[in-house]
Amino acid sequence: MSLEFLVASGIGVLVAGGIYLALRGRTFQVVLGLTLFSYAVNLFLFASGRLVVDRPPIWSKAVNEYTDPLPQALVLTAIVITFGMTALAVILMLRSFLETGSDQVDGDSTEEHEDERS
Repeated sequence: MSLEFLVASGIGVLVAGGIYLALRGRTFQVVLGLTLFSYAVNLFLFASGRLVVDRPPIWSKAVNEYTDPLPQALVLTAIVITFGMTALAVILMLRSFLETGSDQVDGDSTEEHEDERS
């Protein structure tokens, strides 16, 4: 198998897992799904610069072939932004849980649904 197929498969698995978790009813699973989805986007950005081995990322007159440094810079920036947004989402999730006593995304706890059915 080629390296491109493995990277594309990895991106596909991360996207599928991220979408599945993002559609769940609990806040922690939603945050985890969005994090997996952002990892998939980071891999996609990194792979868009072509998978090249043993080439420097900076062009000089002594080097004939080099790797495009833009995807690497985009991925590093995306990692920092993702870390900040994940920290904010976790704090908001914790605050919501402490105020409502439930970690349901729609705000309805399972106990309330059971009381309505009885």
